[in-house]
Amino acid sequence: MDVRWEDFGWERLGDGVGRRRLPVWDATTALVAGERGALLFDTGATLREGAEIRAQAQRLLGGRRVTHVALSHPHFDHVLGTAAFAGAEVYGAVGVDALLSRERDALRVDAVRHGVAEPDAVEATDVLVVPHHLVCGGWTVELGGRQVLLSDAGPGHSGHDLALLVPGGNGSRAVVFCGDLVEESGDPQAGPDAVPSRWPAALDRLLELGGEDALYVPGHGAVVDAAFVRAQRDELARRFGVS
Repeated sequence: MDVRWEDFGWERLGDGVGRRRLPVWDATTALVAGERGALLFDTGATLREGAEIRAQAQRLLGGRRVTHVALSHPHFDHVLGTAAFAGAEVYGAVGVDALLSRERDALRVDAVRHGVAEPDAVEATDVLVVPHHLVCGGWTVELGGRQVLLSDAGPGHSGHDLALLVPGGNGSRAVVFCGDLVEESGDPQAGPDAVPSRWPAALDRLLELGGEDALYVPGHGAVVDAAFVRAQRDELARRFGVS
């Protein structure tokens, strides 16, 4: 691509692969471009943020639109911008559709509690997009000359954690987008919907997915390696008394 990802505040991780650390909550949004399609992983905390991501993505894609959206888990800072991507095919972990349909009010309340302006939270939850495709196990998405794998890696941080593997090749390393199963900028957050007893096993699945040489991209924070993920897995096991 001729456009420099860094000029838009994005971190380039490989050919046609990059991510941006969004302001306020430091949540990751990621873009993977193929010849005919492009997948966005997480959409931000408001419709305004989603629209900004959409505009930047189109410039990075040379005017093309995002065709696929994958949601790492059903927390406000990762899903409330989805309606900005009209026409995109939306993916989530199995069961997340029912949860989002049922918990719109709770999602709005949580967003406001964490600092989203109430009108913005109401607007986003009123048009909340429920995934069209539910991933159980793995789902390969064809983007034209590039295939990526969505993996139902959880539960752990939430009851519905989805990861994205971008395979390596031609000298580039594989990239695993982890959602909040991995956090670098602070301790992993275990809210009321976390499943602590299964979180370490979810990180084992991420390590199996990417292998030792992959780049692992947390839901919040800097890119890490397999050793960091393994150390976080062991710390979570100690924290929650899981073998």
